[in-house]
Amino acid sequence: MSRKDFYQVSLKTILKNAQGEVLVLNGHPRGSFAGFYDLPGGRVDVDEFTTPFTEIIQRELKEEVGDVTVTVNPKPVALGRHIIPALMTEEKKDLYVLYIFFEARMVGGTITISQEHDGFKWVNLSTSKPAKLFKSGILEGIRTYLNSQNGI
Repeated sequence: MSRKDFYQVSLKTILKNAQGEVLVLNGHPRGSFAGFYDLPGGRVDVDEFTTPFTEIIQRELKEEVGDVTVTVNPKPVALGRHIIPALMTEEKKDLYVLYIFFEARMVGGTITISQEHDGFKWVNLSTSKPAKLFKSGILEGIRTYLNSQNGI
C-alpha cells in the first residue's frame, strides 16, 4: 500500500512589466535557491484556507516586493515541485512544496525587495535560458509556462 505525501502550497507570481519582462528575485545565499533566482510569492498561511488565491498573492507581493499595484490572472498558469532540504527546515526533515504559478501584470509602484531576497532584475523569458536562471520547482513551472505559451 502506498503512503500519501504531504505538501505545503506556495503561490508564485510570474509578474510582468509593461515590456513583458518578468521580475526575478535573487535567491538568498543561505536558502534553497542560492545562486539562482526565485519568483515573488509564498506559502498559504493556516488562516487563509478560504481566502481567494488572488488575495494571497497580493499579500505575498506586498511582503516581498513592496507596495506595487498589479492585476492578477485568477487562473493558474503552471505547477512545480520543490524540496527544501532538512538542514534548512525547523522540523529537520525535508519539506515538500507544491508551487502554483499565476501570471500578473505590474500596473504601478516601485519594487522594494524584502530581506528574504538579495536583489532583483527584470528578464525576458523568451530570450533567456531558464536553466541558467532557475532550479527545481521554479524551473519546472517556468518551463511549463513557456511551453504553454508556445502551444505545446
